[in-house]
Amino acid sequence: MTAVTTASVPVAESSSRVRPSEVLRIVRLHTVNPAIFFGVPWLILAGAWAVTMVIALIIAGAVGPLSETETGFEYSWAVLSPQWYLIVVGVQAISYTFPFALGFGATRRDYWLGTGLMFALVSVVNAAAIATLLLIERATNGWWIGAGMFDALWYVGADWGTAFFSTFALQLLVLFIGAGVTTVYMRWRMRGMMTVLFGAIALILAIIALLTFTESWESLGAWLASIGVAGVFTLVLAKAVAWAVAGFLVIRRATPR
Repeated sequence: MTAVTTASVPVAESSSRVRPSEVLRIVRLHTVNPAIFFGVPWLILAGAWAVTMVIALIIAGAVGPLSETETGFEYSWAVLSPQWYLIVVGVQAISYTFPFALGFGATRRDYWLGTGLMFALVSVVNAAAIATLLLIERATNGWWIGAGMFDALWYVGADWGTAFFSTFALQLLVLFIGAGVTTVYMRWRMRGMMTVLFGAIALILAIIALLTFTESWESLGAWLASIGVAGVFTLVLAKAVAWAVAGFLVIRRATPR
């Protein structure tokens, strides 16, 4: 009886420790189908770029060459086209790999750390690429035709570091939102999903009501302007960390489908 009890202790201890080899094994598991993380998002971005160029050529053909001061493209949301799909990527990353990871002996802790590391790597690569394309677009005066796709929204006037950080924070957030929502479904199924959905709607409406009745919209806008792009996306990064922590707490008791 004593031998059985003693032998069971190392198992419990090993499952409570982070195992770097298992974390990296989870990263390799996610890269089995790299198209999910790198293929489809960049196809979407390439398609948005092609549409933007065609629109620019049509405008140039109708009204003449686009000037360097053309500001219409600064309000294009095309640069964010892959972000919405990355929520789906976060969903697929968990739903496709979680059962397999548990099957070959990974702990939930190792699995979530490996998934988080994969999300961070994807966000770093994509952010570096988009920030570099922003500089290329500026250097070529809008791809030699005066068009703008990457130099839009808050990217206007931003340097490489700011563009990289803001893209990294945003991509990490949407990936963890997708992953977090999936853990909720695995843990509580549709009841949990509906609770999260209606809870989020109620929270958003409460915040809108609070800001409206206290006439705080102008103050909020002034505060966001005072902290700048870096400050705003630091808050975005904090939200990504909060989603990551919440997802881990839920997945500890989640059951794969």
